[in-house]
Amino acid sequence: MKIVVTGTRGIPNVMGGVETHCEELFPRIAAQGVDVTVVRRSNYVSDGLEEWKGVRIVDIPSPKKKSIEAVIHTFRAVNYAVKVKADVLHVHAIGPALLVPYAKMRGLKVVFTHHGPDYDRDKWGFLAKTMLKLGERFGCKFADKVIVISNVIKDLIARKYNRTADVHLIYNGVPEPDVCSFPEYFDELGIKEGRFVLGMCRFVPEKNLHHLVSAFVKWRSENPDSDIKLVLAGDTDFEDDYSRSLKQLARDNGVVLTGFIKGRKLHSLLSHCACYVLPSSHEGLPIALLEAMSYGAKVIVSDIPANLEVGLPKECYFQCGDVDALANRIGEALQIPPTKQKYNTKKYDWDSIANQVTKVYNSISNIKHK
Repeated sequence: MKIVVTGTRGIPNVMGGVETHCEELFPRIAAQGVDVTVVRRSNYVSDGLEEWKGVRIVDIPSPKKKSIEAVIHTFRAVNYAVKVKADVLHVHAIGPALLVPYAKMRGLKVVFTHHGPDYDRDKWGFLAKTMLKLGERFGCKFADKVIVISNVIKDLIARKYNRTADVHLIYNGVPEPDVCSFPEYFDELGIKEGRFVLGMCRFVPEKNLHHLVSAFVKWRSENPDSDIKLVLAGDTDFEDDYSRSLKQLARDNGVVLTGFIKGRKLHSLLSHCACYVLPSSHEGLPIALLEAMSYGAKVIVSDIPANLEVGLPKECYFQCGDVDALANRIGEALQIPPTKQKYNTKKYDWDSIANQVTKVYNSISNIKHK
């Protein structure tokens, strides 16, 4: 069975939730003997890979312009899938799903994974939001099978598009934690184990990292003698007014900026943070939160539906957008001596998730075109 994957910027080591999802998922599916090709956007990668962990890699160019790059790249990826006679085209995210009808016209069987209603993201203007809503509609109406990563999304497409058949709830996953120390890196950042609050995500408006900075500054003003610092791990794909203002706000308030990091650097931060904070106003099912949970970190998250679905204790949540409430939650977490938390992450096992997705492929490969 030959699978072609599009809708991701690329793997490995490319920033983004969909990218992390694909990086974890497809090597596991390839290990089952499935022929998997991930089509990457060439302007995000420079490693020259043609294969990675059993996954074929194909780089196709697209303009690096956030309003059109996904659609143009997916169009080219569909044509590639037709050329190589793919058994299944797997489309990720609602922007690329605009091309699902085109893929069907070209004779492809299509699986569409809905990662969340991206039109709710603050970075998009009216036209982009309209196109994203159309992409969601096309993906949900025309794909042979739909995968959703949360019950929130499953309920949304049932309500909006009356689609309940061939919709599969398959959660995001989290790998086994790599608990480690990296004292040299901590020295470089000027932080100490257990003495920092961690924010880890892309620098885009809907993640509300500016609220985290403001809340931490408020807490610190009430605890001026504390040596605890705020660390923001991440960056943005497209430098814009928001990312520039966030970085300036962070620098002005002594926040540690790491840039985009993976591997041992990131794992050491997750292993030793005093708490992890995700104040976002929009999520599908946040992999970054699941990752922090896998390390046993104390977590503080906004009370949006996707975060509530994770089922954390009440004291982990605060009202989205309430900076004072967030500052209070941070203060409460920092009053408790650092201890590893225990969360039930069984349903977020990537091996099980890979098996579930492969079953979807097997079911669609037996569907005959009309």
